[in-house]
Order: sequence, then structure tokens, then C-alpha cells
Amino acid sequence: MTGSTGAGPTGPGARKRILVHVGTPKTGTSHLQDVLFRNRQRLAEHHISYPADRFDAHFLAALDLMKLNWGGLELEAVGAWDRLAEQVRAWPGTSIISHEILATASRMQVDRALTSLTGAGPDGLAGSDVEVHLVLSVRDLVRQIPAEWQENVKHRSVISYEKFLQQISDPERDSRIGTWFWGVQEIPDIINRWGADIPPERIHLVTVPAPGAPRDELWQRFSRAFGLDGLDLDLTAERANPSLGVPETALVRRINRRVVKEVEPADYRPLVRELLAHQTLSRRRRSDRLRLPPTLHAWAQEVSATWIAEIEDRGYDVVGDLADLVGAPASDSWSDPDRPEEAEVADAAVDAIGALLLEAARLRAAEAHLASELDHTRAALERSYLRPTYRLREKLVHGLEHTGSGRAALTVYRRLRGRSSRSA
Repeated sequence: MTGSTGAGPTGPGARKRILVHVGTPKTGTSHLQDVLFRNRQRLAEHHISYPADRFDAHFLAALDLMKLNWGGLELEAVGAWDRLAEQVRAWPGTSIISHEILATASRMQVDRALTSLTGAGPDGLAGSDVEVHLVLSVRDLVRQIPAEWQENVKHRSVISYEKFLQQISDPERDSRIGTWFWGVQEIPDIINRWGADIPPERIHLVTVPAPGAPRDELWQRFSRAFGLDGLDLDLTAERANPSLGVPETALVRRINRRVVKEVEPADYRPLVRELLAHQTLSRRRRSDRLRLPPTLHAWAQEVSATWIAEIEDRGYDVVGDLADLVGAPASDSWSDPDRPEEAEVADAAVDAIGALLLEAARLRAAEAHLASELDHTRAALERSYLRPTYRLREKLVHGLEHTGSGRAALTVYRRLRGRSSRSA
């Protein structure tokens, strides 16, 4: 099933539209947001705004909207949502907001978000001339469950795969991990919270293609949903959220168990998640891929089947095919990441150590360069101190500071020079 375009007309005179993309995680969102961010100027020429002054602007706005703690980044996020909403209200054409953690927003947070984006007052009338669309990218649970555990590991978690699976399959869903997982993955519930006041025809579900689909198929679906068809955009991948194999994920989890209590999140992000996980270990393509255990396949597919039936009944616009949500059948071979092949983990660890050594060498070179520049600066200052004119000024200032009239004269001089230091 292929849906209609989500954005619709974008030329001058077209109705003001706001497309709010709220996830879900691990559905190509990093690549989408990278393309939108790098093509902001080109999009603006077609009356489409992706309001962001930095690549993670919408992530910070989402943190601010939902008041989430995120390893200290929440401090950077203060006021980010209101700034984003102000830009959206000021733009006369189509605006796109996109971040996957928005999927877990509460109904109260959704109300605040949509009100601030549209400028609607308590009676809703001020924003009635704004057309709001909800976009939700979705993938089958067979792939989403292992991907979500891996994301936990890449964000400092030490939980085993077995315990993770127990918590998300618990019908009570009252654990921290279970609450988060279903908050960002349960499709009907996400739409209930975000789409309660949006007509079904303005709710667009983009399904992630099944394995074996053409490489650009997901982008083509995103392009249709956001009304980007026909635009000449740079699709070069610069930011992505690549996956790891079984031994690589096991290695990162072991690293977490050793370092998370000592390494601050600000250091963990560039060294472990970016350097080791994304830039090094994700390039090892021969490892067994992380999969859902065969014992849980039937359960995951039953849950997905109930979602598919509900989506069909509600009449949302589907860009792609709802059959993509069923998921592939269980594999004959399954590698348990809690009990990996130790030789493969050791091999991955060698690559990790190599990457850290190269980074250490780069940092030592940078440190040596900075030390050299500091030495040159210090030598230049010392040479200036030895000049007769400097010594004369120093002697004059020292004398003036011992008399009231001298201090007053120095104050006037420094004010005129616009200086606040104690030197002349």
C-alpha cells in the first residue's frame, strides 16, 4: 500500500503546514535528519523550513519539551522547544520537526507542543488556519527489539539481553526499560497521544521496507511522506546510527560494566559510542547480526498483527506496505549476545584498542602542537617585558598607583582604553 504525499503543495500561497515526525527509533531517523539539516537552504527555496542551527537542535528541543534527563545534555536544552516553536510560527510555508524520542511524549506534553507550534489559544481558533500532519516511521518488532537493546548498550547500559527481553515482554510493562520501550514503539498508543486531534488522512505511517528492498526505498517513502519528491537534495550520508554485531555489542556492554561509574557521559559519548561503536566496531560486517530469539518470534508477530488490524481500521495514510510490520521468520541460527564466542569478542577488542591508540596518538600530537604554541607565546611575552619601553611604563604605573591623583588618572586611562586588566 502506498500513501499520498504528506506535505502537499509547498509553493507561494499554499496553506501553512507543520509536519511533526515523532519516531520511532531505529527507522532511518538519523539519516533523514542529517539530510534535512544539510539541505536547509535548498528546502527553504521551496518554502520548506527545517528550523535548526545545529544538527541536534530538534533532539534538544524534545528533551526540553519532555523535561528528560540525558547525561547532562538537558542543561543545554533549556528553552530549546520554545525557540523551535517560535521559528515554526514565523515560517509561512511548510515546517518539518523530527526526532524519534518525541514518540514517548505524554498527552499533556503533546498538547503543549502542538499549541506552541500552531499558536493556538485556549479556544484553538488562532491556530485553525494551520494544517498539522503527524508522521510516524515504523518497523517490525522482530528487528526493533534487538535494535532497542543495542541502543541501550550504546547509551551506557549494562543490562543483559535476557533481562531486557524479560522486562519488555512482561505484560505489566512497569519497569523503567519496559515503560520506555513501549512508549517509543507501540504504534497505536503513540498515535493516540499525538494524533487525537488530527484527522486520519493527515496521519502518515512510513513503513521501513523488509530486508532485500532497494537501498533507497526508505528514502523514497520518506520523500513522499514529507512532500520532497522532485527536489534536488544532497543525500550523502554524513550522520547515521549504524548497528553492531553480536560480539561487538557484547564487548561494548563489558566496557560499560568496567567504566560507566568512572567515565562521565560527556567523555563516554565521543570515546565509546562514537569512536568505538559507530566509527570502529560497526564496520566489522562479518559478525553474526543481533536477532530476536526464536522463542519470541511468534509473540512479536502477534503483537504486530494487532497493530496492523488497528491501523487498517482507523484509515491512516500508509506510505509503504503494512506487511512490512510482520517481520521475517525466525532464523535457523541464533547467536546469544550474553554468551558470545570469546574469540570473536577478543578480535573485536583488538580493533577497539587499535582505534583508541590511534586516537591517543592524535591527541598527543594536538597536545604537542598546543604546547609549542604556548611556548612561542610565552617567549614573545617575555621579550616584550624586556623592552625598555615596557619597563618604563611598568615603573610609571607603579608610581601612579601610590597616589590618589595617580590612581584616578589610571582609572580614566583604562576606561578610555576599554581595558579591565591591572596592566597599563
